Parts: sequence; C-alpha cells; structure tokens
Amino acid sequence: MTAQTAYIVLNTGDVLTGKYLGKPQTVEGEVVFNTSMMGYQEVMTDPSYQGQLVTLTYPLIGNYGINESIGESVAYGASALIIQTPCLHPDHPTSTTSLLDYVTKKQMPVIYDIDTRHLTKLIRKHGNVFGKITPTADDHVQLTQVQTGLVPSVSVRKPISFGEQTEDALHIGVIDYGQKQSIINALLKNDVKVTVFPYDTTKQTLEHHEVDGVLFSNGPGDPMDLVDQLPSVKEISATFPSFGICLGHQLLALSYGCKTEKLPYGHRGGNHPVKAVKTNQVTMTSQNHGFVVAEDGICDSPFEVSYLNVNDGSIEGLKHKDLLVQSVQFHPEANPGPWDSTYIIDEFVQLVKEKGVRVYA
Repeated sequence: MTAQTAYIVLNTGDVLTGKYLGKPQTVEGEVVFNTSMMGYQEVMTDPSYQGQLVTLTYPLIGNYGINESIGESVAYGASALIIQTPCLHPDHPTSTTSLLDYVTKKQMPVIYDIDTRHLTKLIRKHGNVFGKITPTADDHVQLTQVQTGLVPSVSVRKPISFGEQTEDALHIGVIDYGQKQSIINALLKNDVKVTVFPYDTTKQTLEHHEVDGVLFSNGPGDPMDLVDQLPSVKEISATFPSFGICLGHQLLALSYGCKTEKLPYGHRGGNHPVKAVKTNQVTMTSQNHGFVVAEDGICDSPFEVSYLNVNDGSIEGLKHKDLLVQSVQFHPEANPGPWDSTYIIDEFVQLVKEKGVRVYA
C-alpha cells in the first residue's frame, strides 16, 4: 500500500511524521489518547469525541474489522484517529468491512506509523495539547482551547422515540448532548419507551411528552459552554427522577452551584478504577472526558459524593440529598466495556418505576 506522508503538528512545537490511511486531509483539534485495548469503532463514532484527534495507545487497530451495526452514531465522532499499525485484513465473524474501507467511505482522517507511545507521553507531559494533521510539515496550529458550539452540532433536531409505544409503558426521556446509541440500547433492555430530545428541551416539552424520568447524556466540549441551559437542567431535575452521564453529570452539578475544571489530559479508556464511597467496592469503568466536577464547592451543594476515581481521587459520581437525582462521570452503558457498572442504568429505571410520579397527571 502506497500512502502519502502525514504530519501531526502540535502546539508544543513537536512534529510527528506518519502516513495517511485513505485520502489525505487536514484537520485540527485537541489531541487526546485512549488506552482501551478494543473498541476503536465505538471511539470513531462516539459524539463525545467530536472536535478531537484521538490517539489509540493499543498498537494494532482494525484486526477485528468493522461491524457497521454497532456504531454509536451515524454522523458524529472523533475528528481523526491516530494509530501505530493498521490491520488491512481483519478476521472476525461479525466484520462487515475493513478499517481502510470504512474510513474511506466515511472520509475520516486516519494516520498511522505514528509512535503513539511517544505521542501519549507528550500529552501527559504538557497537558491540554492541540494539534493539526496535515500533509505539510511547516503548518501551524491555530486552536488553543476546546472548541465551542459542539453540542448543538451533534444533538438531535427533534424528538425521536424508541421501544415500547403503549400508553402504560414507562417513558424515559434522554436529553441529547451527544448521546451514544448504547445508552439507548441499555435503557431499552428494561422494556421501556425512550424518547431522545434536543439539548435545549424544556420541562414543559417533557411534560407534554409525558415522560416519567430523564437521563442527561454524555457529549463533547466544555460544560460551561452550555451555561445558558443550566436553569432548565435544574428545573427538569427538580421535577423528574433524573440521572446524568459524563457531560450530563457535569451539567447537573453546575446547575446546583458546583464547579467544573479541566483535567491535564483527561480520562479516556476502559480501565479506570472507580470506588463506591459507601461500600468501598471498586469497579473498572469506561471513561471519556476532559472535565470533572471540582471538589471545591461540593460541601455547600445539595449533593453527596457517591463515587471517586481510585487513581487521582477525582469525583466520579453524585447523589442529591433530597431529590431523585444521581449522576456518574463514567459510562455505565459500557460499550465497548468493561461491563462492571451496567447495573447502574438498570437501577435508575427501577427507581423511576418505584418512585417516579407523572407530574402532569
């Protein structure tokens, strides 16, 4: 395979040389790394990676091919993929196409022959690294901060419903900040109706659609980019049993007066240990975020901390002291895994069944 030379130009002054897998393209964004040993397709299609150039630390990518039925999103995901070695001849019974054919069809920038270990060390050393993938070595990086306006670009434009459509079916509303399809699938396993709503949906709209509980989804970018939505988030969560995941967790915290802060290089991968505060039980979790709820201000908020990150002590979960409002920083739907925390979504649905009251009745 003959491939054109590609360069990663970083705002640190470093330039790495690789090759394009597919059509040469120029793209710029925050450079991050993911430590999962599998799940490259989920990373490529996860809207939370919108605007990011994702480095996969596992050296061989594409070995089990692509199964187009398991993507997290059809239109959104990582802005580019940075890998060491591509597998051009996958071997898996569910594979429908190869990595090369997939990225060519999607016109997604992917570069390989990169020393991803070295690149990851640069990100860990400098933190908050931005870069450009380009065929020109002397190009310059323009971005210096996380892009704004990402959530409106990935959210649905109108409500979309899935699952049970009967009048007596439990109805869960999902506020879409860039939700993964696997979150919808995890809810549907509980035999409920799910409706995905635009990111700026109001309490009145949810009442009109007669939802019983609300899930605030994951999504890309800085949570403070959605500061104008915080009053609505608070009003919704004060009305319906509510659960937040990742960005949704951060927005719930902000809406009740907490603060958020950016991590030096984020948590991205399927091997992040999280401890339940009450039981000290540790589970391995799937994570993808660059921001966290800051410890400063938690004591004055109506929340108690429910989960902590074992590695750095950052807040991984919150529970409201008076309302049926809970949230986690990690991804309990766990695609591509691990599946240790999948019970959390089931528990939320059960909580809505037992304690949720249709406020519009």
